[in-house]
Amino acid sequence: MALTTAQAMTLPGMEMRLLAGRAGLTRVVRWAHVSELADPVPWLRGGELVMTIGLGLPADGEGRRAYVERLSGAGCAALAFALGEAVTEVPGDVLAAADACGLPVLEILTPFIAVTEAVARWHADERVRGERRVVAAQEAMARAALVSGTAGILRALAEHAGGEVLLLDPHGGPRASVPAGERPWHARAVEAAGSAARRSASVMDDGIEAVQVQSLGFSGPPTGWLAVRTASPLAWHVRMLTNHAVCLLAIELLGVRAGRARSHAQRAALLSAVLDGGLSTRQLGELCSVAAPPYEVVVAGPRVPVEAAVEALADVVADAEAEELAFVCPRPEGVLFVLPEDGRRRGEELCTRLGAAGGGCRALSLDELPSAARHAAALAGRGDGYTHVDDLEAWALLRDAVDPEAARRFSGAVLRPLREYEARHGGHLVASLRAYLEAGENLEIAARRLGVHRNTLRRRLAAAERVSGRPLTDPGHRLQLWLAVSLGDLVPPGRVTGHPAE
Repeated sequence: MALTTAQAMTLPGMEMRLLAGRAGLTRVVRWAHVSELADPVPWLRGGELVMTIGLGLPADGEGRRAYVERLSGAGCAALAFALGEAVTEVPGDVLAAADACGLPVLEILTPFIAVTEAVARWHADERVRGERRVVAAQEAMARAALVSGTAGILRALAEHAGGEVLLLDPHGGPRASVPAGERPWHARAVEAAGSAARRSASVMDDGIEAVQVQSLGFSGPPTGWLAVRTASPLAWHVRMLTNHAVCLLAIELLGVRAGRARSHAQRAALLSAVLDGGLSTRQLGELCSVAAPPYEVVVAGPRVPVEAAVEALADVVADAEAEELAFVCPRPEGVLFVLPEDGRRRGEELCTRLGAAGGGCRALSLDELPSAARHAAALAGRGDGYTHVDDLEAWALLRDAVDPEAARRFSGAVLRPLREYEARHGGHLVASLRAYLEAGENLEIAARRLGVHRNTLRRRLAAAERVSGRPLTDPGHRLQLWLAVSLGDLVPPGRVTGHPAE
């Protein structure tokens, strides 16, 4: 709270009366100062209650008016005369000039030293009162942090600072504000955060309002920005409260990040089990919350830190609920993201933020996640930026032309004899056949990939030919077998329904 001229006149022991300049009674008194100079302005800083016996008062009317105008222009709070020493009354041109520029002119009956001591004592007491208010406000913000988290801290700061508050994300995007909704000063805060150093604090004060912008975080890049708008000038206690709020928000964000990382780690373990065949997609849906299909499946990597991936996801997916339903799963080929598809591709933005190559694929159901992950990983492994399956025209056309159900029936019909034989006698005929065909019918390479002797593989292939009735020397039979074992992997998931090919 500021000490105004009107309040200073009522301090204990003060005897003053107003002679002119009533419009300026709200001027703030920062100090009480005695001066008998003809021009004391060079020795003043503004906010002074200037006390004089009139020795320095110019003799001519024009000079006296200029004297008053200079004091008013310098920001003085008031001009007080002790009459009876040098002058017995305040000249009329001084009073007229004071009324014109709104500078209070007082008659003072109290000793100058008593006035100075009273003003100094009031400011000292106000400092103590301010410190008590700050402590109470800090305690209120701490309680709000425990009860309501980030939202509570912002509300308590706005209330005790007597202003408005804006929280920005690390990239300068609005995250929350009190009061809610966009305000004209928000654009200035966003601009200041965008142009600031990695960690900094700045104040923009135009004489009407003061906007303080401060980075969040204890080390490394900022985890966000806090902006506070109050009336000008920026009060010292607002600075202290803002610093306290910055610490609380940084701690809160660290806790949120840690909790988010733990949650994603638990979900990643379940998704990895699905991709590795240890858990079914149905069980995945039962064990954790999963967004409704379709999904955007993205692989970014390799060598992408999972912590950076979690932060990038939070930045790209602005909706907290959507982020909670997403997956961030570290895999040997890179970090796998499974996002609710909302009509826009976010894979490229994720990979750009992470500075990594990536690939993306759509999945229309949980059952399609493993296949989509394989296709996304294959595209990421090319290492030439970000590519979505739909950007590869041939794959997209083939996917939309092939009915997944028909493809499964075809594979089932071709491989049924082999599956039935394996169920009765074992032998890994389908896996051996696939390895042989994927190796370009090179027996040595296929055997090495399977980890068996070439003669073992030769016997398995002979059994496969006999059981399936499709000799591998026939190109047509080889094509049927190749499509049957690999069509599900060759054709990306996410087929567009209602395609003319249907």
